[in-house]
Amino acid sequence: MKELKYFEAINEALREEMRRDENVIIIGEEVGASGGAYKCTSGLYDEFGSERLIDTPISEAAIVGVGIGASLMGLRPVTEIMFMDFVHLSVEQIMNHAAKMYFMSGGQYKLPLVIRTQYSLGRAYGPQHSQFFPSWFLNTPGLYIALPSTPYDAKGLLKAAIRANNPTMFIECAGLYYKLKGPVPGENETVQLGRADVKKEGEDVTVIAISRMVQETLAAADELEKKGVSVEVVDPRTLSPLDKETVLKSVRKTGKVVVAADDCKTGGVSNEIACVIIEEAFSHLKAPIQRVTAADMPVPSSRELEQQYMPTKEGVVKAVNKIK
Repeated sequence: MKELKYFEAINEALREEMRRDENVIIIGEEVGASGGAYKCTSGLYDEFGSERLIDTPISEAAIVGVGIGASLMGLRPVTEIMFMDFVHLSVEQIMNHAAKMYFMSGGQYKLPLVIRTQYSLGRAYGPQHSQFFPSWFLNTPGLYIALPSTPYDAKGLLKAAIRANNPTMFIECAGLYYKLKGPVPGENETVQLGRADVKKEGEDVTVIAISRMVQETLAAADELEKKGVSVEVVDPRTLSPLDKETVLKSVRKTGKVVVAADDCKTGGVSNEIACVIIEEAFSHLKAPIQRVTAADMPVPSSRELEQQYMPTKEGVVKAVNKIK
């Protein structure tokens, strides 16, 4: 099986889907001739040209708004918001229009729209360029939310999102773009939206990890394994739809749970996952659910302080040891 870096997997998914379907277009800042701020669209302009890779002004509302219009006219746009921090400038378009179009039209209008963005936590980009807040969109019915943690999932989920007839928030981790390499699906393969993946099987504790924290958790699981603690690592891959069945199956097996995510603890995605477990598998719990998250404060600019702010494998180890 071919191996690619995380950003290369994104690039290959876009290339294959654009070759497969001439209605797939890309809209965003610097996505064309320059190949994108993170090189995820590198080389695509030479093959597909300016009609299918559309460079835009710096206007997040316009990027998503044009994407919605193009989608309603039969295209399959992939829009790019360069930093997740500025997604809020397009929230009106995403939450009030894209997410509601199918419902408000009584199913007459489908909206095959992908909104790609990334969070730069861990790169010392400061409090306005490092934020991660998928929970904002988890509270918006009508949106899919995908968070790939591996090159395999990055390619497979993006291909599935492009083919779906539903608006999808596709949230990538810039910290994984260049340093994480792994196998990827073949050209005709996708990863099903709404299907979690057990990244590592275990018996003693379940850790449900989101995005970058999957890699931190796998490293923690290896460390704990040497000390006789067997950790099962579950990656939801999509928060909406959430694969409750896979999550709850693991919880019922181990009876002990840690949820690890890069967002703040208060109001974060870990809360929703914990509530699902309490509502549907409370009698199986042998210890309180633990959460490993970022601190409830803006992201520090200092690299050293940012490392203290971020959740890490050490935090996962500590949380597991507390309930093992």
